[in-house]
Amino acid sequence: MALERTFSIIKPDATERNLTGQVNAVIEKAGLRIVAQKRIRMTREQAETFYSVHRERPFFGELVDFMISGPVVVQVLEGENAIARYREVMGATNPANAADGTIRKLFAKSVGENTAHGSDAAETAAIEIAQFFAGNEIVG
Repeated sequence: MALERTFSIIKPDATERNLTGQVNAVIEKAGLRIVAQKRIRMTREQAETFYSVHRERPFFGELVDFMISGPVVVQVLEGENAIARYREVMGATNPANAADGTIRKLFAKSVGENTAHGSDAAETAAIEIAQFFAGNEIVG
């Protein structure tokens, strides 16, 4: 297996409840290394760009509003098979369907306020990482 990187966002529902450390503990326990991390207030433009794939969906405006409603923590995670591993660690989008011990089962409030985002493919991860981090901010 190759060492790879993925992108993560700890969403406003989690930062509002001061869960960043607890989410990070689950990430690290799963064998992923946090190689870059910063707390930001996402702008509307950043959120619209980030979620542009969903622009035509009815929930797009609500999603953007949610993501700019409070601080988020953007991260670069590194590890063996990091993309698939992190998606497994996050759990199903709907916390009711998420496996025990996953981030969403432990912390998510709802399908919309589901605590975390993770890249779905290597290409997506590269684009998402580049949107929020310069190369010298990623320290493996």
